[in-house]
Amino acid sequence: MGSTASPDLIAPATAHAALRHVFGFEHFRGVQEQVVARVLAGQSALAIMPTGAGKSLTYQLPATLLEGTCVVISPLIALMHDQLRAARANGIAAAALTSVDADWRETVDAFRAGQLDLLYVAPERASQPAFRELLEQGRIALFAVDEAHCVSEWGHDFRPDYRLLRPLLDTFAEVPRLALTATADAHTRADILHQLGIPEAGMVVAGFDRPNISYAIRPRDGALQQLKRLLAEQPGPGIIYAQTRAQVERLAEQLSAGGRSVLPYHAGLDPQVRSANQAAFVASEDMVMVATVAFGMGIDKPDVRFVAHAGTPKSIEAYYQETGRAGRDGDPATAVMLWGADDFARARSRLSEVEEHRRAGERTRLDALAALVETAGCRRAILLRHFGEDPPASCGNCDNCLEAPGVTDATEAARKLLSAVFRTGQSFGLGHLEKVLTGVSDERVLQRGHDKLSVFGIMDSVEAAVLRGLARALQARGTLVVTEHGGLALGGDAKAILKGDLPVLIVVPPKRESGRETGRKRRAGTTAVLNPENDPLFEALRALRRELAKEAAVPPYVVFHDATLRDMAHARPTTLEQLGAIPGIGAKKLEAYGEAFLRAIRQH
Repeated sequence: MGSTASPDLIAPATAHAALRHVFGFEHFRGVQEQVVARVLAGQSALAIMPTGAGKSLTYQLPATLLEGTCVVISPLIALMHDQLRAARANGIAAAALTSVDADWRETVDAFRAGQLDLLYVAPERASQPAFRELLEQGRIALFAVDEAHCVSEWGHDFRPDYRLLRPLLDTFAEVPRLALTATADAHTRADILHQLGIPEAGMVVAGFDRPNISYAIRPRDGALQQLKRLLAEQPGPGIIYAQTRAQVERLAEQLSAGGRSVLPYHAGLDPQVRSANQAAFVASEDMVMVATVAFGMGIDKPDVRFVAHAGTPKSIEAYYQETGRAGRDGDPATAVMLWGADDFARARSRLSEVEEHRRAGERTRLDALAALVETAGCRRAILLRHFGEDPPASCGNCDNCLEAPGVTDATEAARKLLSAVFRTGQSFGLGHLEKVLTGVSDERVLQRGHDKLSVFGIMDSVEAAVLRGLARALQARGTLVVTEHGGLALGGDAKAILKGDLPVLIVVPPKRESGRETGRKRRAGTTAVLNPENDPLFEALRALRRELAKEAAVPPYVVFHDATLRDMAHARPTTLEQLGAIPGIGAKKLEAYGEAFLRAIRQH
């Protein structure tokens, strides 16, 4: 059997020196140091850290210090290759064993010879006996299980192959295990610990807050125009999530007509087209990808400036994970959700298809999502409370905090609407119910005798003005449910509302500025964020980065992040030593790119 790495104690000073030398940073962020310390001490851990908090560093740094290879189990080939590029750019010896890597013989030989710091592999391969036999021929320092929520049936991205990893891990019982995820509720955390054999004392939970992301949630009202306005406001790279393949292709075509580079991504595309579209997005500084949720987990692109949902996600966990793909570089980013009552109607109707033992949990998740979209309070506070935190009442960086919506007591209007639903037989849509309530005697109303009902004409113009928003809110919370023929029926807490036992408060969104005005404000804001001093040197450094990235066949962010370029433009170093002191510039990157950037700085 191959040997495992017996962890000699590595001093904290050594870890800090590696942080500076390899990654170019003086200080760890958040809980990084705590996680790294456990790994270097040979202890297993479950690290729950928000996207953008530097999870990959917690295994990449130990991999450069420990004897042997860190085996990284990752769910998607694209994610592995993004991580490979970043690791190699920092001078870390890394390779992958996947179905698309032609150099697998060289990788196997390098592993056996002890020449690899990192070896990336998919769970499907990692769970096979042949891979276990390969590992027995080398020296293993650490197992890192990325996107660890995939191991749990409670998780929103459950992958059965993750549950087959335990025999592999137990074969190398002395090797520490590091599980990593950005989002896991209490059920999922417990399941990850159990499935991967990690002691509860090894759980390290960072805060879930992503303060650089501004959250906005709006009723869907002409989604195409709403998305066009968003693209006008946000010139950087972005992801738009749509719910079906047909919607993906339709939106991509419609939005690209505006001159912006917009591409589709979904599992039904030809694999070569899908791969080319993904590669183009990763390399771009302004492209928009319209995609199903199949796209994203495999993307380690830090400069995504916005994520938009053209419909509601599956749950708050999914929403947090998907919006977390924006602003991973720490710069300001935006998350916009456009939701409709039909989204919730479909989701609630699908609950009957869920296995009975999971149905209550799924219903709770759906109710939590409804509370998020319908709240008049802070969106971030609801998100963070969902993950067990105790946040301030206001964040100052979501739509409701930036411009408080109105709240109106719609209890009486709700009782009238629910009564009309009941008295018309719980089989008619909102359009017909609106006519009955406002006293419109059209042919259909007269034919069914609905002009004779006690609810005919009982709603005044003030109540009628909020009727559609009220119906949307009642559908979101499950008070109204859609029948198989498209009518509305009573559900949930309808009886309590009809009896007068439960008040109904609904949100009245603030009036929006014109698209032209908001676009002008946001464009100015985005430029100011990327280049706060309007410095031509910063733009020159970005242009140089594009050239160097093209030559090296890597995305621009692999060379340097925007934050590093801003620091360069501000500090204007004149020597390699001064340049190397800037955060994000490790020894390998200084050697590869230092002289080119110093020349650009001298020219300004």
